[in-house]
Amino acid sequence: MENNLVIVESPSKSKTIEKYLGKGFKVVSSKGHIRDLSTKGKFGLGVDVDKNFEPDYTFISGKTKLVQDLKKAAKAADKVYLATDPDREGEAISWHLKEALNIKDNKYERVLFHEITKDKVIDAFNHPRKIDDNLVRSQETRRILDRIIGFRLSRLMQSKTGGKSAGRVQSVALKLIVDREREIEAFQKEEYWTITANFPDFEAELFAYNNKKLEIKNEEEANDIKARLGNGFTVSGIESKLKTRKARPPFITSTLQQEASNKLGFPAKKTMMLAQKLYEGIDLGSETTGLITYMRTDSIRLSDEFVGSTFHYIEDNFGKEYIGYAKTSKKTENVQDAHEAIRPTSILRTPSKVKTYLTSDEYKLYSLIYARALASLMKDAKYNQTTVILDNNNYNFKASGQVGVFDGYSKVYAQYETIDETPLPDLKEKSVLTTDEITAKQHFTSPPSRYTEAKLIKELEELGIGRPSTYATIIDTIKKRGYVSMEEKKFVPTEMGVTTTDKLQESFDHIINVEYTAKMENDLDEIADGKEDSLKVLHEFYDEFEPMVEKAFGSMQKVAPKETGELCPECGSPLVIRKGKFGEFVACSNYPTCKYIKKETKEVKVITTCPLCKGNIIEKKTRKGKIFYGCDHYPKCKFATWDLPTGELCPECNSPLVEKKGQIKCSSCDYTKES
Repeated sequence: MENNLVIVESPSKSKTIEKYLGKGFKVVSSKGHIRDLSTKGKFGLGVDVDKNFEPDYTFISGKTKLVQDLKKAAKAADKVYLATDPDREGEAISWHLKEALNIKDNKYERVLFHEITKDKVIDAFNHPRKIDDNLVRSQETRRILDRIIGFRLSRLMQSKTGGKSAGRVQSVALKLIVDREREIEAFQKEEYWTITANFPDFEAELFAYNNKKLEIKNEEEANDIKARLGNGFTVSGIESKLKTRKARPPFITSTLQQEASNKLGFPAKKTMMLAQKLYEGIDLGSETTGLITYMRTDSIRLSDEFVGSTFHYIEDNFGKEYIGYAKTSKKTENVQDAHEAIRPTSILRTPSKVKTYLTSDEYKLYSLIYARALASLMKDAKYNQTTVILDNNNYNFKASGQVGVFDGYSKVYAQYETIDETPLPDLKEKSVLTTDEITAKQHFTSPPSRYTEAKLIKELEELGIGRPSTYATIIDTIKKRGYVSMEEKKFVPTEMGVTTTDKLQESFDHIINVEYTAKMENDLDEIADGKEDSLKVLHEFYDEFEPMVEKAFGSMQKVAPKETGELCPECGSPLVIRKGKFGEFVACSNYPTCKYIKKETKEVKVITTCPLCKGNIIEKKTRKGKIFYGCDHYPKCKFATWDLPTGELCPECNSPLVEKKGQIKCSSCDYTKES
């Protein structure tokens, strides 16, 4: 029997796929990337910029033993199948595996599956190919660009502003947030008024005088108009139109992140983690299978097989009149690798059928994906929109209403959309309506709103910056770096975020901008398609970028540390806030002449008395911020625990008792205190 080795990225996929393939196949995981650029050479880039950007790869920390095991398994196998994810990143991982494991060309195949179901996995193994060098080159070029920009700009920002990092795409995303904040700060609100006539079943708003648009700028103008109005309104026009509300296309990565943020309140990072689980496979009792197709895609295409089965499902469950048509993408230049859209792997696997096997959040996301894919193949919704024009002494008022005629796709997607039905009464032209209830209301124009995650992702996508698979990481990075805070789920740039953006714009406005970043993305796409030379792209970038960096290191003014308002007790110089390895601290501005550092006085939370030395058990934090409990007499007393201590000792072994899952237990033995 032939001995076949299959290497996938994720451990959770390996068992499922091994079951599908059966005897003769061993499926193992690389656990993601096994190699990355080293930090050797000039500027620690891991790239020899003087030798045509030759990369120096090294094994990722902790992966050496795994690589040895994979190498041994590959050597023993008759054939190696590289089955990493079906995108550029996955293609690059396959290439790194082939190179690192010394797999010969005649001994390997590259297989891709966009959904982890038995039929699709087996079909993928029946149609293997070789590694696509263009895709690998595109990913490698992206990685080199990101490394050069990230390392060089981050070092510059650390030395000049105290900021932690800068990057090719993250800095542009941050600039969008900072620019929006400045628009808001510069906004001058303007007053305006509206006049509304209120009738029993509807209301009409003044919009014109003698059929010319009217603007009311202040209360005096509003009161003057009200004084000219009578209580009789003549119906001067009625217009009814049949309108359609189009079913939106199935999800791509960016629209899934946006809709999950808007409708479910999920951050982009959480959405992608949940989608990954749904893609990799869920144990449904009778089988383990992927519930959705691959979640990193720019394409709204649906397979003929899925479209056909869904049309049958729609006819059987809703009627033939609800069958719509498959969507096709008008946007072709940025569609990555011709994937399908994100959809359920089977339309028959309804959310209600799999609910018991999913967590609450997995179920919510699967329901959203399922409903969107199903709705995209249903007929458009139809409604009648009626507009009524009322005349009062040549002042024109307008009332609008709409009534559903055919629910179409909204039959399955209504829970995720707000569709207001506002019927108007049956009115006839030239009829006269009366009301004494005419109100004037003051308003002010509003500034542009801050970006939510969903709006920022939409903006990045429309501007052609980054790729959908990177948006969650970009957002997570600018949050972690302290460049933004979140207020009411909206991005607000911090002082450090504004400073970092301003300093980058001082010297790199030609590179850290929307147009340049979008062009670079296009160049990477061209490399992937074999239409552009990667070395040409790298040389053109670096020859322009590096002189800018060198100049900035020499000319950019260092941001002065912020003064606290206190004076140094040792030399009388102002005390300032500095940044160190473990965060901010207060020190003398006259460093290095004066090396005074103010001792930090932390608020100590005492939990109980230490059962070992009678000191105080206090709440502490690890460097990563995780809470634990320890004695304040440390290092003399080394009592420490992750669980909440009670201050008592175990009657059986004299070890400290702790509270664990609502019970008082011994920290050493099996003793549990009875309640």
